[in-house]
Amino acid sequence: MIRLNSFSKLISIIYIFFYLTSVRFAICEDKFKKNYQIIEDELNQRNFVTLEKYFDKNEKINFKNKFYKLITEFPDAKWEIIKSKSINDNKYKLDMKLFGSKNLNGKKFKLESSFDFIFDLDNGLIKKSNIENNLTTIRSDNNQIDINISIPDKVLTGSNYDIDIIVNKPLEETIIAGGIKEYEEGKLLNQSIPLEPLVTGGIFKVSRAPLIPGIQIWTGIIAHPSGLVSFTKTVNIVEDY
Repeated sequence: MIRLNSFSKLISIIYIFFYLTSVRFAICEDKFKKNYQIIEDELNQRNFVTLEKYFDKNEKINFKNKFYKLITEFPDAKWEIIKSKSINDNKYKLDMKLFGSKNLNGKKFKLESSFDFIFDLDNGLIKKSNIENNLTTIRSDNNQIDINISIPDKVLTGSNYDIDIIVNKPLEETIIAGGIKEYEEGKLLNQSIPLEPLVTGGIFKVSRAPLIPGIQIWTGIIAHPSGLVSFTKTVNIVEDY
């Protein structure tokens, strides 16, 4: 069993990205499309003074704390805004990517995250937001492990769905280990993931979605002679498509 003492800070960082991506959206979508490079620059240049003014006062303190926590854990973190979409008059969606790295116990861990940041605007200020379709990996293998993470973005309440984590080129004479667990809100620092030999070359699991709409989060680890891969994936639980 591997405790997430070293990974916990890194994995938990992914849940704060959405606080850092919405700063200039107190403007219309057309203007945003013309200025998305400015938004990226403000994020990547750590321009907190400019960023915080776009948050509701109740969000501002959380934003400040999490912003500095992120850049402390990943000093070279860089954001990339792929595209934007207006869902309705007050709701927007950003397709985002984030990259970073961190040296830990003599090894370099690389962070890569892709996600949809969905948020509401009220009088030009961010007051409500959530993450969907988030897939984040933190890995020390220099991308040597050929791994396919297949977990759906969206499923119906109460339905069964497959979770497949496939190591495409397992070592013939070496048994890799891995495990996956549903994330428990507020318990990440104390959670552990039991690891088992992956004799079939991956993790294969059937899960049942909750009966109440929301976000289900899975986190797991693959331990391989080439390094470690931790991953986190969100599943949007909906009543209908």
